[in-house]
Amino acid sequence: MPVHNADIATIFEEIADLLEIRGDNPFRIRAYRNAARSVGEFGREFKTLIEAGAEPPKLPGIGADLSAKIHEIVTTGHCAALDKLRKELPPGITELLKVPGLGPKRVQALDRELGVATLAQLKQAARAGHIRELAGFGARTEERILESLAVHAEQAQRVKLAVATQYAESLIEYLKRARGVRLVVVAGSYRRMKDTVGDLDILVTARPGSTVMERFVAYDEVREVLAQGETKSSVVLKSGLQVDLRLVPAESYGAALHYFTGSKAHNIAVRRLAQARGLKLNEYGVFRGERRVAGETEESVFAAVGLPLIAPELREDRGEIEAARAGRLPQLVTLADLRGDLHVHTKASDGRNTIEEMARAARAQGLSYIAITEHSRRLAVTRGLDPQRLARQVDEIERLNAGLTGITLLKGIEVDILEDGTLDLPDSVLRRLDVVIAAVHGRFDLPRRRQTERILRALDNRHVNLLAHPTGRLIGAREPYDVDMLRVVRKAKSRRICLELNAQPERLDLDDVMCQMARDEGVLVSINSDAHSTFDFANLRYGIGQARRGWLGAAEVANSRPLAALKPLLNRDIT
Repeated sequence: MPVHNADIATIFEEIADLLEIRGDNPFRIRAYRNAARSVGEFGREFKTLIEAGAEPPKLPGIGADLSAKIHEIVTTGHCAALDKLRKELPPGITELLKVPGLGPKRVQALDRELGVATLAQLKQAARAGHIRELAGFGARTEERILESLAVHAEQAQRVKLAVATQYAESLIEYLKRARGVRLVVVAGSYRRMKDTVGDLDILVTARPGSTVMERFVAYDEVREVLAQGETKSSVVLKSGLQVDLRLVPAESYGAALHYFTGSKAHNIAVRRLAQARGLKLNEYGVFRGERRVAGETEESVFAAVGLPLIAPELREDRGEIEAARAGRLPQLVTLADLRGDLHVHTKASDGRNTIEEMARAARAQGLSYIAITEHSRRLAVTRGLDPQRLARQVDEIERLNAGLTGITLLKGIEVDILEDGTLDLPDSVLRRLDVVIAAVHGRFDLPRRRQTERILRALDNRHVNLLAHPTGRLIGAREPYDVDMLRVVRKAKSRRICLELNAQPERLDLDDVMCQMARDEGVLVSINSDAHSTFDFANLRYGIGQARRGWLGAAEVANSRPLAALKPLLNRDIT
């Protein structure tokens, strides 16, 4: 039975998808999508609140009808409205929506024109060359569908980090209450903060006689017990996520944590260092012959092979071993380092809260400044701002700054980069702003040369401070557009423009490799929430995880600076 906010959000998203395939009222569709986002971002579990008899909070966009559906999902495990829609449409058609590049409108066309309602039928139609014959598709789209099907097959069993976090944190709290438990930690790609997670590897230390294994397999979210033993058990949750639990002795805890955290390539590299010293390294410890010489802590494992502790996020065998040996490991950025957020939306466009509400929420998160950056007019679906509305918002921000304490509002805009590289608003409007974020929101399918030139031209605008979500990806839904990122990074450096690391869990764009590229080229990165509600500031932690994977320290992050130090970076006096 779905019990997490992520489950409720998934149901609302599926309802929205099916309504869109059916051609329903766009306002109704948008209401479900907004509800999915509000629920998914809410910091407390609705299940916990409802079971405690508490009145769930009133969230933006969720009225009596959607509140009733949330209660229904939590208490019954299903939603009658979704069940009805599934009966009206071909079974499994929503699987098509999980293929990157296939939105509801294209799925609708495939169903109506070709009778494609399953992944197998989609692959067959693409291989037969039938898709290119449909209006609005073409040969290149058909090729991308086949490419996306291959990607989808690889990613089908992975979930976004933020979704995995909901399941992991609840399970950790549950296991900590088992008799005799001392430590509980999630290792694997989750601990390395990868943007998607295939499964959860949990390590536990406990006193003799602990009931942790029995408690684990009895967890009320377990759908299937794959294995149960004294030191290892495996289950599949009702969400489909596999979880492995290992009970390790205290003297092996550090070795096990290292073994089950690092990527395979990293672990092999460290093991070779151990072998070069005549040592044997495994999940039980570091041994010289039969004698254990290290393993109780991760620090002791690394020290045994002549290395300082390497942060979990760096353990990918991408140069961290060499950097550690040379004493050049970066001091990685932390959430506490962030002083502000340069990408925030409000009710003026497609956000859910007022400017003042967003300011107070940011202040509660420990931030001292935020930039209010609504969408520009081209994005009509988000009620983007034209010059007149933007001017009124600028005046409002100036009035609010006069009364707010503990936080400063910056005047900004997320302005669309048009297909030819010009911006959606004139320079006469942009020059009045503190922060101008340039962003691609359409024509993701442009050829590499045109897409690159488009972005480079936008970065030549003297008012642009920041390039938002630079590759345009949506994890599991849309591949990055084809662009020469090295040219973009170098242009950003020449124009003193920052690149955004968008912390929304479905974006995390820049990815870790691109963050490292920006660092190596000397380009500052801004870790932004792209907040559309007061709950979204909590997503900054995922941006921090991605930044750490990209080797970024506080010095490489623009918004780790206090406002006085940031302002010179935003004041681009370039001709």
